[in-house]
Amino acid sequence: MRERGPPSDRDPDELLEFGVVNLDKPPGPSTHQVAAWVRDACDVDRAAHAGTLDPKVTGCLPVLTGTATRAAQIFDSSSKGYVAVLELHAPMPSDFDSTLSAFEGPIYQKPPRKSAVARRLRVRTIHELRALETEPRRALLSIHCESGTYVRKLCHDLGLALGTGGHMGDLRRTRTGSFDDRTLVTMEDLVDGVAFWREDGDDELLREVVAPAERALEPLPSVTVAPSAAREIANGAPVYAPGVIDAELDGAEDGTLLACYTPDGAALCIGWLVGDPDAASGVVVELERVLV
Repeated sequence: MRERGPPSDRDPDELLEFGVVNLDKPPGPSTHQVAAWVRDACDVDRAAHAGTLDPKVTGCLPVLTGTATRAAQIFDSSSKGYVAVLELHAPMPSDFDSTLSAFEGPIYQKPPRKSAVARRLRVRTIHELRALETEPRRALLSIHCESGTYVRKLCHDLGLALGTGGHMGDLRRTRTGSFDDRTLVTMEDLVDGVAFWREDGDDELLREVVAPAERALEPLPSVTVAPSAAREIANGAPVYAPGVIDAELDGAEDGTLLACYTPDGAALCIGWLVGDPDAASGVVVELERVLV
């Protein structure tokens, strides 16, 4: 097993090889193109983004670098936050607020024709939907929703429910899981951070814009394993109860995705909870992806 070491002690090369950038996606390029830019800027083999945004959409796009891309699936179920402009086709009716409230909770959605998934009716949950500002034919909406919700379709359906017709104007993502718009960095910040380090040996900006990939794993329940067990797990063995020295499961049930760490806080793997970490024997975690 290649020792990665504590997140706070990693040199810049190690940080870039197992990092995450909370990128402020600019308007214009696709998310695939942005991830490729991050890959090239960091000079790593791979980079993976945390959920597709249309080219015109801006905002919170965490990007995993290097080996950290093995854990990209942790974003599949991450809730999302947006601010969107709802453009109405007629003056706003008096029941606007009550109509917004009616859309909170589970709703049916069929993906739009221009989408990467099959156009089947499905259920998505709107956790919160409220108006930040309103004008006679326009509203600025704050949306907290389940992953996979189409905000453009939501705006269309709101227009139908209001009886005015409507469509989505500008859209910006403000949150992806535990990442939000308070700590966003630009592509220019990333390029400058890498350049300052490579040319002058100054890694201060680089460490401000690239975080250890453990930052992306923080929302997951976790177990900590002994160093002797970590070596076996790195070679593909499951996590056995005798090797677990600590667990923070917060009510997690069997089948929950969790992260495994070494005692110094370095991520070792992600896997599925299948047993009791306090048991005398048996498998606790079935491996999904080894991260070292």
